Amino acid sequence: MKNITLASGHEIPIFGLGTWQLKGRQCRQIVKEAIALGYTHIDTAWMYQNQREIGKALRDISVDREEIFLTTKIWRSHLGHADVFTQFEECLGDLQMDYVDLLLIHHPSDSVPFAETFEAFQKLYDAGQVKSIGISNFSIAQVEEACEVSELPICTNQVEYHVRRNRSELRDYCHGRDIVMTAHRPLAVGDLAGDAVLRGIGENHGKTAAQVALRWLVQQDIITIPKSGSVPHLRENLDVFAWQLTDEEMHTLNTEM
Repeated sequence: MKNITLASGHEIPIFGLGTWQLKGRQCRQIVKEAIALGYTHIDTAWMYQNQREIGKALRDISVDREEIFLTTKIWRSHLGHADVFTQFEECLGDLQMDYVDLLLIHHPSDSVPFAETFEAFQKLYDAGQVKSIGISNFSIAQVEEACEVSELPICTNQVEYHVRRNRSELRDYCHGRDIVMTAHRPLAVGDLAGDAVLRGIGENHGKTAAQVALRWLVQQDIITIPKSGSVPHLRENLDVFAWQLTDEEMHTLNTEM
């Protein structure tokens, strides 16, 4: 699987498992199945309320920590300096980890200055508990402000991104600042699976509409983290690397969706 080098110098797998809405036993089983299939990038958040199950899954299979890239996020209710430490400690405790590879501001807050949050992130980084930092759901103006006040490099901006929500202007701005884009909800919560344009392009490659939608992102070097609740979909989603869309197909998806 392809890796992308972040501004921090650390590498992140371009494809991972999103875990939003995965809960309980299903979450635990899906994480284990995903790793068995070759996923090494797991994306979670305090707000998802599933970090304890993810931690259990990783312990159950005794995976080497260095082989897993783990992202978590601090919710906007806890972006104050002291609150960051409180929530992050809960995250590490639930995950039963000594560190996370990537820590994000989950949503910007109107009441807490970014500088206050990033000061706390800096301390977690200095303590070795965070390898890289980033943001999520930030606009261009908010990205600009974040870059101005963070002493650590902002490594990624995670936003909803798919063929029906092409965030090319935001992507170009972030890439200009060496910030990689991460696409959550890359299949529009399943709505793209039956799309006629995607299905037609997929027929050219023997692939599904969903695989075409995911390949469109990966082919642009956008980190992609689809959620899946079944092993067949885990396997299907992962099949986006041994083929590519033509320039004409990419143009069609960029202009006709």
